[in-house]
Amino acid sequence: MVTWDGILDRRGGIHYMFWGVFNGGLAMNVMIRTVKLLFLEVRPHFLLLSVVLSCLGTSMAWYDGYFNLCFFILAFVGLLLIHASCNVLNDYFDYRSGIDKETVRTPFSGGSGLLAEQALTPQSVYLLGVVCFGIASGIGLFFLTVRGLALLPILIVAGLSTYFYSTHIARLMLGEVFAGLNLGILPVLATYFVQTGSYSWGAFVGALPSGLLTYNLLLVNEFPDVGPDSSAGRRNMVIALGKRGASVLYLITTGLIYLCIILGVHFEVMPIGSLLGLLTMPIAWQAVRGALSAFDARNEEFLPVMGSNVAVVLVTQALIAVGYVLQRGLLG
Repeated sequence: MVTWDGILDRRGGIHYMFWGVFNGGLAMNVMIRTVKLLFLEVRPHFLLLSVVLSCLGTSMAWYDGYFNLCFFILAFVGLLLIHASCNVLNDYFDYRSGIDKETVRTPFSGGSGLLAEQALTPQSVYLLGVVCFGIASGIGLFFLTVRGLALLPILIVAGLSTYFYSTHIARLMLGEVFAGLNLGILPVLATYFVQTGSYSWGAFVGALPSGLLTYNLLLVNEFPDVGPDSSAGRRNMVIALGKRGASVLYLITTGLIYLCIILGVHFEVMPIGSLLGLLTMPIAWQAVRGALSAFDARNEEFLPVMGSNVAVVLVTQALIAVGYVLQRGLLG
């Protein structure tokens, strides 16, 4: 027998069931949006540099006769995570210092802007940076165990400079140097080391262009941020030399990049195939010429220089890596 009480109970149950589904859908949408924002916070397009660096170091090791796929994947993930941690923690500390609120954002510089827009909370961003840092540290500890303590100096420098970059290093006019180390020379040497278990002069010389390229990457990206960086107490080469002087420095370091490649081949510490890296010289000259002529231009007019510089940084290293692989293939 069906009673009115029974019908009302069923209706109430149906009501609460649909209300629960509705609330669950909202929660899922919020979670998806948060995950998407956290993904954007790591600035994934910037992580292409780490992809190129890990491939370059591994190609050097493969040229010397070493390759372990599992180690390559693990080192690749570790490098991506420490790079992501650097991006995220820089955003967090720049937000706390006030730089993030004044910085003019471009496709190539200025941070994610998600904290300034209050799309994410400072606590969630800091936690993301620490989690990425912690997982990367765990991978580093694994390689210390299986490959030896010779990797420890690289891990210490990378760890300390990742965490203290915005708060200390960038205020001591060492930002460009540590960028060249942490996202240039050291990742190439580290990925080479995890494959071979040792270092070599060939790997060091082959990593020098990477260091100079990343030095240039930060140098050029600092041009639009001179005002906010200076007011927040940062010190860098663009502030110290002025934009005109920094443009001349950019010319010099760009020349050194290609000189390193030529001398490395000449003294037979880099294979002839690495001369493929010279193919980016026309793009590099375009960037240098633009920097020398438009160093004091408005930010939007300086964007082509920044874009050409990014292309040089990524493509030059990719071509050098291809050169190592092709040379190894020719040698059998």
